[in-house]
Amino acid sequence: MAEDATAAKAADNTYELTYILNAVLNDEQLEDLVQRVDKFVEEHGGTVLDKNVWGTQRLAYPIEKRRNGFYVNLTFQSGGELIARLERALDINDNVLRYLTLKMDKRMIQHRAKRKAAAQEAVEDAEKDKN
Repeated sequence: MAEDATAAKAADNTYELTYILNAVLNDEQLEDLVQRVDKFVEEHGGTVLDKNVWGTQRLAYPIEKRRNGFYVNLTFQSGGELIARLERALDINDNVLRYLTLKMDKRMIQHRAKRKAAAQEAVEDAEKDKN
C-alpha cells in the first residue's frame, strides 16, 4: 500500500500556472478566486508548492476590452489528470481572462530551486546587515 502511494507521488509532475483575473473585482473577490484555485488543486490530489501574487498589471494588449489584469503565479505538483479539470474550471469562470499551464522539466525545477536559494540567502544577508 505504501509503495503505491510512493509510486503515485513519484509520478507527480511539477507545473507552473500563471493566470490573469479581472482587475475590476474588489480585493475580497480577488482573494476568494485565488483561494478557490488553490483549494481546487489540493482537493484533486495536488500539492501547492509556491504562490506568487503579482497583483494588478497593465496587459500587453486588451483582453475582452480590459486593459488591466490581476496576475497570479502558482507552482504545484500533481498528476497529469488534474490539468484538464483545472483548465476546464478556469475556462468556465468568467473572471479568469487568461491562463497558461507549463509542465516544468528538470532544468526548470533546478533553476527555480537556485533562485529560491539565492533569494533566501539575500534575505539572511540583509538580516545580518541589520544587526
